[in-house]
Amino acid sequence: MTNFFKSAGVIASLALLSACASTNDVGVVDTTGQNTNVSSAPTGPVPGSQADLENSAGHRVFFAYDQYTLSPQAQATLAKQAAWLKEYPQTRIMVAGNCDERGTREYNLALGARRAESAKAYLVSLGVDGSRITTVSYGKERPIDTRSTEDAWSVNRNSTTTVTGVGS
Repeated sequence: MTNFFKSAGVIASLALLSACASTNDVGVVDTTGQNTNVSSAPTGPVPGSQADLENSAGHRVFFAYDQYTLSPQAQATLAKQAAWLKEYPQTRIMVAGNCDERGTREYNLALGARRAESAKAYLVSLGVDGSRITTVSYGKERPIDTRSTEDAWSVNRNSTTTVTGVGS
């Protein structure tokens, strides 16, 4: 009879112990009560997102003073953007043209529009459907760097590509 009680006690203890144990994402039993989950989810930006564009291809190209022609470096970035856009064919983007603070508001709006259109035209020449791309000019209204220095002006002369959504 004592063996019966010993066996029953062992079974009850095991049942109690297993009730307190939990399994984590990789199927390992945790009997300590501590959370030892190991996430198997991928890290990094969501594919097709703005963060993915920025990490994979870059989202900004820069221009020389009073120019809207694309430098070889700008063309290389736009080529990466075109490849990324081909990978996500339903993604729509907006290309915004920006300028530094020098010049009138009207002049910079026109120059920003030429910069945005220049970037769009290059993406289209690389096979991106132009109907997926809208353009806008912010002129000097949205500086990245608000200082009045050549370094600040050089980063503010850009076109910036932003994911606006997924079309049908």
